[in-house]
Amino acid sequence: MYRVLIADDEPIERVVVSRTLHKYFQDQLEIIQAVNGREAIEKCQEQRCQIVILDVEMPGINGLEAAEQIRRYDKECSIIFLTAFDYFTYAKKAITVRALDYLLKPSSEEELIAVVEEGMRLADAQKEDGVSEIAVANEAFVTEGEKIECIRMNIVQEKILDFIQNHYTEDISLQDVARAMNYSDAYFCKLFKQCFEKSFTTYLSEFRIEKAKQLLVDVTINVKEISDKVGYRDSNYFAKVFKRREGVTPSEYRILALGK
Repeated sequence: MYRVLIADDEPIERVVVSRTLHKYFQDQLEIIQAVNGREAIEKCQEQRCQIVILDVEMPGINGLEAAEQIRRYDKECSIIFLTAFDYFTYAKKAITVRALDYLLKPSSEEELIAVVEEGMRLADAQKEDGVSEIAVANEAFVTEGEKIECIRMNIVQEKILDFIQNHYTEDISLQDVARAMNYSDAYFCKLFKQCFEKSFTTYLSEFRIEKAKQLLVDVTINVKEISDKVGYRDSNYFAKVFKRREGVTPSEYRILALGK
């Protein structure tokens, strides 16, 4: 049985999350509730919880502060933030405490279930590897944590690439991708830069220009059509973006490409 702590100062929020988890996992989980950060720290330590679901804004010790203290004595538990606040500083702090995820209220049942299942999988993996439930050496934890984070980031990167591949011809924004992947705008912005080491706008522009270059070698398609095919509704703007990146206009690039 997995021990899951739900910490939120709003009783209705604790009830909703608890019922959702019971509905899907039934007797697989033992659910413990806390009404604030201080109580969350105490109960997590007493009960040795493997998964901790924290609200951020709670009276006294908030969720982020509670997570920091929990992480000091428990290097293994999966920490999940479930909050109505999408502030970038909160998401950044969540990363520093090695949070498994940062979900925005109201989260979908599928989203919550998926991240809790991941927490359960990690708990099983730790048991199979013979990892202590108390605390491991910090160096070993960092190594394992980095492996898990690397795997997770690769999965996220693949999902982002898949979305862009399927929608780059449309008028899409960072907010559209974040919404499709159930992330807050601020957290997704940080996540995207971690994955690709550049902003979403820059990456999308480069992706579209590469697609345009492939189409420009086909003389049966005019530049205006190509502009529309790669997501630029204004062909003049497309030409400016293309020249800024490639040093030549789309028409000039076509001539050079065909002349090779």
